[in-house]
Amino acid sequence: MLTKFETKSNRVKGLSFHSKRPWILASLHSGAIQLWDYRMGTLVDRFEEHEGPVRGVDFHRSQPLFVSGGDDYTIKVWNYKLHRCLFTLLGHLDYIRTVQFHHEHPWIVSASDDQTIRIWNWQSRTCISVLTGHNHYVMCASFHPKDDLVVSASLDQTIRVWDISALSKQKGPPTDDLLRLSQMNSDLFGGVDVVIKYVLEGHDRGVNWAAFHPSLPLIVSGADDRQLKLWRMNETRAWEVDTLRGHVNNVSCVLFHAKQDIIVSNSEDKSIRVWDATKRTGIQTFRREHDRFWILAAHPEMNLLAAGHDSGMIVFKLERERPAFSVSGDTMFFVKDRFLRSFEFSTQKDNQIIPIRRPGSASLNQGSRSLSYLSTENAVLICSDADGGSYELYVIPKDNYGKSDVSLEAKRGSGACAVFIARNRFAVLDKSSNQVVTKNLKNEAVKKTPLPIATDAIFYAGTGNLLCRGEDRVVTFDLQQRTVLGEFQAPFVKYVVWSNDMETVALLSKHTIIFASKKLVHLCTLHETIRVKSGAWDENGVFIYTTLNHIKYCLPNGDCGIIKTLDVPVYITKVSGTTVFCLDRDGKNRAIVIDATEYIFKLALLRKRYDHVMNMIRSSKLVGQAVIAYLQQKGFPEVALHFVKDEKTRFNLALESGNIQTAVASAKEIDDKDHWYRLGVAALCQVNIGIVEYAYQRTKNVERLSFLYLITGNIEKLSKMLRIAEVKNDFMGQFHNALYLGDVRERVKILENSGHLPLAYITASIHGLHDIAERLAAELGDEVPSLPEGKVHSLLIPPAPVLCGGDWPLLNVTRGIFEGGLDNVGRGAADEEEVDGEGDWVEELELVDAVNIVDGDMASVLGDGETPEENEEVGGWELEDLELPPEEITPKASVSSRSAAFVAPTPGMPASQKWIQKSSLAAEHAAAGNFETAMRLLNRQLGIKNFTPLRPMLLDLHSGSHTFLRALTSGPVISAAIERGWNESVGPSGRGLPALIFNLAQLEEKVKFAYKATSDGKLTEALRLFLGILHTLPLIVVDSRKEVDDVKELIRIAREYVLGLKMELKRRQMKSEPIRQQELAAYFTHCNLQTVHLRLALLNAMIICYNARNLATAANFARRLLETNPIIENQTRKARQVLQAAERNLVDAAELNYDFRNPFVICGATYVPIYRGSKTVFCPYCGSHCLPTQEGQTCNVCELAVVGADASGLVCSPSQIR
Repeated sequence: MLTKFETKSNRVKGLSFHSKRPWILASLHSGAIQLWDYRMGTLVDRFEEHEGPVRGVDFHRSQPLFVSGGDDYTIKVWNYKLHRCLFTLLGHLDYIRTVQFHHEHPWIVSASDDQTIRIWNWQSRTCISVLTGHNHYVMCASFHPKDDLVVSASLDQTIRVWDISALSKQKGPPTDDLLRLSQMNSDLFGGVDVVIKYVLEGHDRGVNWAAFHPSLPLIVSGADDRQLKLWRMNETRAWEVDTLRGHVNNVSCVLFHAKQDIIVSNSEDKSIRVWDATKRTGIQTFRREHDRFWILAAHPEMNLLAAGHDSGMIVFKLERERPAFSVSGDTMFFVKDRFLRSFEFSTQKDNQIIPIRRPGSASLNQGSRSLSYLSTENAVLICSDADGGSYELYVIPKDNYGKSDVSLEAKRGSGACAVFIARNRFAVLDKSSNQVVTKNLKNEAVKKTPLPIATDAIFYAGTGNLLCRGEDRVVTFDLQQRTVLGEFQAPFVKYVVWSNDMETVALLSKHTIIFASKKLVHLCTLHETIRVKSGAWDENGVFIYTTLNHIKYCLPNGDCGIIKTLDVPVYITKVSGTTVFCLDRDGKNRAIVIDATEYIFKLALLRKRYDHVMNMIRSSKLVGQAVIAYLQQKGFPEVALHFVKDEKTRFNLALESGNIQTAVASAKEIDDKDHWYRLGVAALCQVNIGIVEYAYQRTKNVERLSFLYLITGNIEKLSKMLRIAEVKNDFMGQFHNALYLGDVRERVKILENSGHLPLAYITASIHGLHDIAERLAAELGDEVPSLPEGKVHSLLIPPAPVLCGGDWPLLNVTRGIFEGGLDNVGRGAADEEEVDGEGDWVEELELVDAVNIVDGDMASVLGDGETPEENEEVGGWELEDLELPPEEITPKASVSSRSAAFVAPTPGMPASQKWIQKSSLAAEHAAAGNFETAMRLLNRQLGIKNFTPLRPMLLDLHSGSHTFLRALTSGPVISAAIERGWNESVGPSGRGLPALIFNLAQLEEKVKFAYKATSDGKLTEALRLFLGILHTLPLIVVDSRKEVDDVKELIRIAREYVLGLKMELKRRQMKSEPIRQQELAAYFTHCNLQTVHLRLALLNAMIICYNARNLATAANFARRLLETNPIIENQTRKARQVLQAAERNLVDAAELNYDFRNPFVICGATYVPIYRGSKTVFCPYCGSHCLPTQEGQTCNVCELAVVGADASGLVCSPSQIR
């Protein structure tokens, strides 16, 4: 059973499929009726008017109606388009079990617990017949799909077949009430319109369901005796054919499959059973854990079934309907009706080639599942699920090609999957042993290859390669080399589609399409809400695929869209130009013509083929908000601009693309304050002062205008703004403009006129206007404010501008392909008839340019918004047009541009970028400031994961390879790169690599200091120095191979000392653990130290062990110390004394984890010996040994790398790379 849709709800008692739409009605025990879209998996509507459970529901075949019957004794007819109940039919006296529309007449048949069946005319809304005869609840009643018959089932243990031919011959319902009443009485007491044709008896208990066969004279019934019975009828009688046993509880519902010779039943035993109607045997059983089944429904036209149970319903298919096919060049091979057929795409000719065998098993899903074709040998592999998975190999002779009557003997074998992999080889998956068996065309095994992952399916992946599908990933596997070429985590992959060049693969899952390269490098992922069915690549590299209801496309970057809506699902076989070839579920070939304009347009944009884009815009009718939104999203607002006529949208796109001229034209058409403000902001970002001024004037925004004139140094216009504010009696505006101008007298005047005499007096006094101050003091009298003493006054006078600022210079750039070439596209023919100059903002801008406006004109502009008349300087002169060649015509400049376009020098490549390109050394990447790649290199080469200790050194490398210059006091600091080995003869193109602050000589000096600190007993200081050396060495760059060896030797020295010093410092902290103290002292003597330090370590260990009465161990240390020939007499004397004392009694008081006779290395994390032959893991950087339990942890010695990590090794010299 292939479940397509499932719901969770109250108990489902009635189901009905819509004949055309992907809808199903479910009536619930709670009284609600749900309308579901089973294709999309969404609830479309909900109807709630019944009181109590609704047991029956049915769609009308052609009208937007459905009927329902419930426990409230009512039948309701609904219109799902109007979302309401149209009317209610009353007449039954008990629960209504089932309702059904007649396929031809305007009738409804209903069955009820009142022991009657009623036939209603839903157009006249009357009951036209009552069928009596049952003496218990009538559980179901239904019309025959073709004949004038009704079958009913009752708990009286009978099935009745009713003849309604006399009823169908009536011209219509009686119109007179008295006639209708007489007809009702005749029905109740044995009328002749409906007669009982057969009474079928045979069940031992009540019958729950009976159904007609769609075409044969058969009836199937199910009852509480847990049996299904098959009945046959003719014109005169009906009889029992067979009994089907298997259910273990009451059979709820049973029906014939519309397209196959099978019977489907469900039961309160929580199972659905499928039976062979011909052999009358069980085929398959599907069970649920906790839910009893109550109802079944079959789709009238599709291979779909639905079953209602205690907690919802399921929509399912019994068998997969996808035809098995394979495409080779211009030909497709596919299986249909037990025949292998071919289809030529060029001629669209369908040929029947050979018959193929019927599966021997009666189970479901035994048809062909996949097909593989080998063109060189004209061989076909057909796989199926028969016998637990099998394949058939047909080698078709050339002379028999097309002779469909010739039967070929197939070579058969078992296997989950089989695909051709070479000219005369095919691979068969053996799931039991998880290996692939390679066979020749004689079906002989040639080789067996184990697979790298647990595989449940294999697909072709190029000659000799397989794509292996696991539970959650796919792997490309080379059968010859037995190596994994690529691996990718992916949900359960159902189908694999390779591009024509075999470089890209599409992995199709239930709701996902993943695109990957040949080696399974992920490219992009596409998610769909409904099922993905099939797909194919077109010649442009676009993937065309189908879902349940759409043909869609996906571009290489993951952008997708809908091409066409489908009525029924199809399976794409090939895409050729604008034709999509596909197979439907009946195995019929279809050629669907699509409009590829949209995705070809997007593909051209993606590949930057702008000439194609231009041609498509000019010749195609690409319209719609989707295209505009796509262009805007992908950074082509200038292209989207040519599709739009709406001025507001044009304005937004023009601002986004920086097309200020178009934005001005659109702003004029819109003439809205908000749009003028946005235009001003956009123009200010481009420092196009003329447009900013024009926009502020149109919005009458005097404050912004004044500030604009201030920052551009336009004193003349700022003075005019002061006079305009004075005319408007705007004191704040006057004061601001006076402040911007630095006009103190004007400010004092404004304050005096506005009544702020104390402020006016203070302003005049501070700025030295004593005459005005004395006059104001006389007016103030005793209220003269006192000035603060002892403070230096800072005067609010702005500096005088050196020059008046205008538009910033523009770069000379080549006009884009979309500029000019598309100027007349998208505006429509009406725009072409307009006067040429209407859309040009420059001329109108000159009208309101404050340079050419007298004071009164500016006031009129800002006051009432009227635009002055055009300058009439040329008067009545009829000047002819100046005909210049195209190359002489320069782009129109804005009004305030005062110079030719500025051509900036070509920017060069920064030194840091050159360093990154030239070098693969982490230190040089850090010097360039690219810390991310530096850390990535260190991780890959040395397994370093903890970068916290390296952070200060990485920053020092970067700052040390740059110097910083200050050119001007107010200017920014300029960074300059410092290169090593630079001289004046090297030009800019021959830039060297960065100067580095760390070098080998420095570290060698640092080692000497560390040695001295160790000798002096400053172990903490020595440890700090050796760790610093160990942290600096990954960032060292040397020139020669010999120096590389020196760096590696330094790492070894630092590692040994860090390990030994850490053990000794830990020993000194462990006062309460004498045994562990002795062990750590003993281990310290096995570090590879300088002789002078080794003597100190041996002396220390000897004394500790002797004092602890471990005399044998102490004697060993004494011998080793004497073997070093110590030059200090005290050391020699102590060693001899200990040796003499120990030889009297060579025993140890306590057992140590230390065996000096057995060679060992020390674990850098736990400080325990790892004896020879034991398993060990290494630090990829410092090389310290660790126990296997430490794998994956940060190394305790170097504190940088991960123990056991894969790493390529230290790279510190360009000579290593060469």
